Amino acid sequence: MSERTYDVGIIGGGIVGLATAMALVKSGVDSVVVLEAEAKLAAHQTGNNSGVIHSGLYYKPGSLKARNCVAGRQALYRFCREQGIAHEACGKLVVATRASELPALDAVEQKGRANGLKQLRRLGPGELKEYEPHVNGIAGLWVGETGIVDYSQVCDKYAEIIRKGGGEIRLQFKVSGCRKGGGELVLTSPAGAVRCRSLVNCAGLQSDRVARLCGVRPGLQIVPFRGEYFKLVPARHGLVRNLVYPVPDARFPFLGVHFTRMIGGGVEAGPNAVLAFKRHGYHKTSFSLRDTAQMALYPGFWIMGLKFWRMGFGEFYRSFSKKAFVRALQRLIPEIRSEDLEPGGAGVRAQALEINGFLADDFRIKEAERMVHVLNAPSPAATASISIGESIAALAMKNFSLKR
Repeated sequence: MSERTYDVGIIGGGIVGLATAMALVKSGVDSVVVLEAEAKLAAHQTGNNSGVIHSGLYYKPGSLKARNCVAGRQALYRFCREQGIAHEACGKLVVATRASELPALDAVEQKGRANGLKQLRRLGPGELKEYEPHVNGIAGLWVGETGIVDYSQVCDKYAEIIRKGGGEIRLQFKVSGCRKGGGELVLTSPAGAVRCRSLVNCAGLQSDRVARLCGVRPGLQIVPFRGEYFKLVPARHGLVRNLVYPVPDARFPFLGVHFTRMIGGGVEAGPNAVLAFKRHGYHKTSFSLRDTAQMALYPGFWIMGLKFWRMGFGEFYRSFSKKAFVRALQRLIPEIRSEDLEPGGAGVRAQALEINGFLADDFRIKEAERMVHVLNAPSPAATASISIGESIAALAMKNFSLKR
């Protein structure tokens, strides 16, 4: 057992955990350790997302998501410039393809302006072609603040700053227990034990389970949704200049299949949003009896299922039918054909679900004695990571009376 006692132990080496550790180190906290279960950082949600720097367009004004996205976006662009990380404020186009979508497009525009976006431009059918010549639609919204980056590279830089500031990062340290004693917390794992005076839980897909290990009732359960991508074949990259999105359905916390140019080259198409039967289920056949049984025994799961079964069935159908996936993409770019797409990757989103079947759509942070538990950190968590990390670090220092 390690004899050292750290001021703060952070569970989770994704972008939120690393940003929190970086903020603590910069604030002068004497000793910080990040505990990551996998053999590398950013192994799950962070390392498998589409690399979009979100503008703050979609979020309810005044919400934690809206405030942190706007502040975090500005901080992230500044950080990337200072650290020499490849990025681009390329902008994106939100396209309405039906008259029935126009009220939702109006609502999105109003939210964006309320959240302080300055580079919004409402477009008519002809003007859409100025930005994306191959798009088909009746109206659109140009969002100039949106950008692209590789979040794995951002995490590598966060980690470098943490280590230079005296913080530690331990890989392959899967926390399996937490016990209190003598004003300390002892975090145990098959790899050993770590003592800390305080704890921050940024475990993402496992955040509710970590909370329970620590004796805290999370008040929700994580339900995994897999997002599957195709890629445009190189010869068809010219169909998309930057980012093309549909008008989102406000009933769901997902944005619909879209096109994303990647900072390292290439264009992704997707993702869908398929219920996964394993929390780390990156393949269609991935299955965990434990994860599935836990979902099935949770009352909120069935309430959600009864409410959204039509959408769920459609997502499963599109998961197994490339033809259906192509049809969804053709709503935005009619020229897309099945042969233009090749298999891409997949990511799994940690969606917090309340017992009443409500899909939590904002950050959920729960404080307990000597602990802060980040139980829901949905998109735009990566974009907002610097801002979120500073907020979580401030909570930690306030609650634990850590010196600056």
